Amino acid sequence: MNDQIRISPVRLIGADGEQIGVVSLDDAREKAREADLDLVEVAARARPPVVKIMDWGKHRYEQQKKAREAKKKQHTVELKEVQLRPRTDDHDFEVKLKRARRFLEEGNVVRIVLRYRGRELRRPEVGVATLDRMIEGTSDIARVEQRSNNIEGRRLFALLEPANTA
Repeated sequence: MNDQIRISPVRLIGADGEQIGVVSLDDAREKAREADLDLVEVAARARPPVVKIMDWGKHRYEQQKKAREAKKKQHTVELKEVQLRPRTDDHDFEVKLKRARRFLEEGNVVRIVLRYRGRELRRPEVGVATLDRMIEGTSDIARVEQRSNNIEGRRLFALLEPANTA
């Protein structure tokens, strides 16, 4: 910017966007001073380098403003977790199903973790059935992204993502 530009000659672009042409660096600085604006290097790797006459403070402010607007509109997808046990009672299951559905409707990814304890591992099919029930309960608004078919470290899990994001 301004005095930091070292390579001469430069390709100059005017304040209103018209191309002035290849001029010496001193001429470009003089034209920027006459317009009471800054000389900003736009394409440093080009030969000759491209510089533009612009209001640098205003340009930087507009870029920051656009970045703030974009940040306001973005939605970060979070990973939410719902934990179950193989013998989770019906009412508790319904509460956890409702919570998983709410997370999915908000646009978040849900990991359903089914944990086995003690002798529950003797009948793993009970846990598989409970996990299947949970997946079935959310099938209208979610799709299964990943699912473990075998018990890994006393856990079964399934990763569900909202169906409308696919």
